[in-house]
This record gives sequence, structure tokens and C-alpha cells, in this order.
Amino acid sequence: MKPVEPPKLETSGLLQRLKNTNIGQAWLVLVLALCFGASLAAVQLTLGPVIEQNKLNETLQKVPELILGTAGAQKAAEQNQNLVVEPQIIVVEKGNRKIFYSVYKATLNGATTGWVVKTAGQGYADKIELLIGFNPTIETITGLFVLDQKETPGLGNKIITQKWRKQFAKKGIIQPLVVVKKGAKASNEIDSVTGATISSESITSIINKAASDLRGPLSANILKVK
Repeated sequence: MKPVEPPKLETSGLLQRLKNTNIGQAWLVLVLALCFGASLAAVQLTLGPVIEQNKLNETLQKVPELILGTAGAQKAAEQNQNLVVEPQIIVVEKGNRKIFYSVYKATLNGATTGWVVKTAGQGYADKIELLIGFNPTIETITGLFVLDQKETPGLGNKIITQKWRKQFAKKGIIQPLVVVKKGAKASNEIDSVTGATISSESITSIINKAASDLRGPLSANILKVK
């Protein structure tokens, strides 16, 4: 008498049938999403600190140019007149919330020559990060640099170009900046990037807010030092 073999489980067929069901497909999508999310989180944890350190290094390198202008920074370097840069965190209280600003105080021969403010706001596509140079009393813009942006290629991302950014230099900021489409005439007007009015307005809004929030605290900082 031959021994009776146990029935074989058609595992491959079972898996195939499971894949073909709605529940099976839903679980498959969920597992893939979890794996993908875990991979992204791991990449972010690894690259996040590196990206932030690179931004800090770039910020410190840009401070002289944003305060003194390209020619002024080059001249100062040739004469071995190096700006002393002091990072600070300025806390601005507005209602029941606190806003934290990263500020870089620049001094030359003991005198405050200006400030560089790192700040951000919503653009058309995503967050825009700016470095804004101000004179000591936060009444004039001395320079502007776009540290990070994800605006529309060929349109909104033209905010990074020097040609567009240079119009901010020496602009008074006591009166809020406004964006115009057909040629800036007034002292507080900024020409928009063609086809990217929202991105342009986002930049001026970020600058106006930072100037308004920080004028009092930073001016008080200078008086305190004196």
C-alpha cells in the first residue's frame, strides 16, 4: 500500500488570486507606500543636516556682498577689511505667537554696517527662502539673494536672476514695496517677473514683513550697543 501524500497547497495560485482582489491590491499599494515613505524619511534624515549646513555656509559667504555690494565686498577683501559677522536669533512677538528670525549682524571696525536676515514665505509653488541685506536702521535694502525656491521653471524661477534681484538694492523700505507689471516708476515699486506676478509679490511680501517685524528690535540693538 502506497503512503498517501499530503495535499499540496497551491501557494502561487493563492497569491495570484489575492493580488487580483481589491483587498489584495489595496494592501499591496499600502505596503509599497510605507516602503517608499520610509525610504524618503531615511534620505531626509541623512541629507537634511547636510543641506542645512550648506545653506549656512552659503549665507555666511553672501553676507559681505549683501551688505556692501559686489564691488564693495571685493574692495574690502583687497584691503583686508573683513566684516565681523555675528549670528543672532531675534524673537518677535505678534499676538499670541512668536516669530523667530535668523539674523546676521555685520560690523566693520566696531561699527554696525548692516544686517542680513534669513527668512521665508509661501511662493507660487512652494516655500521661498531669502537672504535680505538691510542698512543698520532697517530703512534701506542693501541686497537680496534667493537661498531656496521651487518656482515654475522658465517663469517664477527667474526671481533668482541677478538682473531681477538687483532692482531691490538701495530701495527704501519705510514704505512697503509693491509689484507692478508695466514698469516701476515710484520709489517703492518693483517690476514683476514676466508671467510670474505671484512669485514676485511673494518676494516683496516676505521683505515687507521682515522689515516691519525687525526694524524696532534691530534699531534698539544698535542703541543698546552704543
